[in-house]
Amino acid sequence: MKEILEKAKQEGYAVAAYNINNLEWTRYILEACQESNSPVILEVSESAVKYMGGYNVPVAMARALIKDLNITVPVALHLDHGLSVSSCTQAIDAGFDSVMIDASHETLDNNIKYTKEVVDYARSKGVTVEAEIGMVGGQEDSVHGEIKYADPDEAVRLVRETNVDFLAPALGSVHGPYKGIPHIDFVTTKKISETTNIPLVLHGGTGIPDDMLLEGIKSGICKVNINTELQIAWTEAVRGFLNDNEKVYDPRPIISSGETAIKEAIKYKNKLLGSANKG
Repeated sequence: MKEILEKAKQEGYAVAAYNINNLEWTRYILEACQESNSPVILEVSESAVKYMGGYNVPVAMARALIKDLNITVPVALHLDHGLSVSSCTQAIDAGFDSVMIDASHETLDNNIKYTKEVVDYARSKGVTVEAEIGMVGGQEDSVHGEIKYADPDEAVRLVRETNVDFLAPALGSVHGPYKGIPHIDFVTTKKISETTNIPLVLHGGTGIPDDMLLEGIKSGICKVNINTELQIAWTEAVRGFLNDNEKVYDPRPIISSGETAIKEAIKYKNKLLGSANKG
């Protein structure tokens, strides 16, 4: 994860982090990124971990698919929005490459405390850590809340006192679909990037116009989280397939009817963010 994002920071592009929900989605994402020759971050939320059966499942699944599909582009497996130290340590012990500790709902002192606990444990295992400052708005899986804008001074203090690898500053993005035009403070994003000098993360990448994403990259964003966009693309394709094939009951053609839509969305996003041909 650190190699992927440090390279992106140095060369001025961003890498998409796509949430995985099952075997099929993981395969589609890996294949699309291999076709794009793009590095990729596979993200797993706590609710997806529960849905799959536990932390060991996505690790084993990702490793098996990388081997059997002969995936050669860089791949990192990342826990998205770990809401406790325990969830992060479980992911680390299972073999995740990276974890996010989201203590943004806590006081700054507690955010620093819990983030440092995770960083200290992760360092002993060779795992990297992402933290959040401020609060990203909207709702996605079990994560929801109102926007609380990140304070640059607090961002610097959190990075300095925890030695975290990546930072997600909340500056106007939201999880899930946007209501109206997004308003993201890229001026503050750039300031935080320059003062912390670590790769920054943009949560809520779905629905942000292309020109704004490119502006975000210029401001220091190296990782863009994308989930809802793939969910919408897949669902629309599957609904169309079911409407045209009412007698089909085999789950394999039903699920795979959304494959092309997901892959097209991924390849477009990789090209836009500049990660295509960086694998």
